[in-house]
Amino acid sequence: MLKWSKCDRRQINKSSNETWNFIITIIVQTFLTVNKDRKSHFTCMQLLEFQAKELFREYGINLLGSISSTNIEEGRKHAKELGYPFVIKIQVPVGGRGKAGGIQKCQNDDEFELKYPQVMDLEIKGEKARAILLEKMADIKKELYLSIFLNRSKRCYTIIASAEGGVEIESVKSQIIKEIGLGDVSDEVAKEVAKEMGLEGITADGVVDTLKKLSKLTIEKEAELVEINPLAIMQDDTIVALDGKFVTDDNANFRHDELQKYQEKTEIEEQAEKSGFSLVELDGDIAVVGNGAGLVMSTLDMLSDNGGKPACFLDVGGGATTESVYEALTLISKLDRVKGILVNLYGGIVKTTVVAEAFLKAYENNLIDLPVFSRLKGTESEKAKEMLKDSRTNIFDSVEEAINAAVMGTK
Repeated sequence: MLKWSKCDRRQINKSSNETWNFIITIIVQTFLTVNKDRKSHFTCMQLLEFQAKELFREYGINLLGSISSTNIEEGRKHAKELGYPFVIKIQVPVGGRGKAGGIQKCQNDDEFELKYPQVMDLEIKGEKARAILLEKMADIKKELYLSIFLNRSKRCYTIIASAEGGVEIESVKSQIIKEIGLGDVSDEVAKEVAKEMGLEGITADGVVDTLKKLSKLTIEKEAELVEINPLAIMQDDTIVALDGKFVTDDNANFRHDELQKYQEKTEIEEQAEKSGFSLVELDGDIAVVGNGAGLVMSTLDMLSDNGGKPACFLDVGGGATTESVYEALTLISKLDRVKGILVNLYGGIVKTTVVAEAFLKAYENNLIDLPVFSRLKGTESEKAKEMLKDSRTNIFDSVEEAINAAVMGTK
């Protein structure tokens, strides 16, 4: 069962659909955290480089000029704004971009017209470009490494730093590791790190400043990992973050709705949000439909416990109409992997007859040709059962019976 703390409850003292959809996502995150069959983008978010740099900029970390785009028309406009030379960088949530050709130097318009589409069309480790970042060219003297991560085994944050950057930190032997508890990095600790990296003067001052700002960002956003690799020493000995990684902590996401703009949504999830109800795609084959996040959540739990695999979490909400439920069924019909639909409704504000009408309309229009396993209780449930008795909907007295039938019926 979900238990909301005082801290959790203060997050839902809002009435907007956006906030409610955010809460739905967090509820599903909780489900996915305790179930093996889960979809990675609901456990934690790894931000793209340009998104991480948005946060870096917010916290005053020194960066080069850069602009992101999602098509070449935008890119052309940004190229003029930024000015040559710059680097064209593919935005994907995996490493190895440079070796795969995903980072290209660009000196003029001709090179831009050739290289931008080449980079945009790349696929790296199975990941296609989410965006393209144009970033000013850097005149680098040396590359460093700096990160802070949540060390769960020791229940504290830990700094990892190195005088060798631009490579995977696991391959670097000379690592500086310092546990810093759960508070901001002090001047003393930051200076120790800079000293152990062999830095002095304005370069050391730059690393101290960057480390303190990085720790403030990490702690205030409750991140799992924040990394700058490389952290560059420029020719004038100033410090600039050339690349960035930011991974959220799934246990803390509900406290940070400002980060939810970075949450990737499928086309179907976006359509559902525009239509006024909540749908979250999962990896199974049984679509779960209900009214109320708690009811749908408990149904997901019970389905999983009985060997079923949910294909989606769909909450029709308290203001559901026949039209909105029909729209929800339309979206379910677009999920190719769905083999059956499990409906668990308790009519209160929403009359169960409204849902029944939507299903009958879907049958009539040949929108769904799937077995439906339903438990209906509450307002007008007897009338709804009567409406559906000669349809393809299998009606059960208890949710346990409906779940068992759904699991057996979709094998």
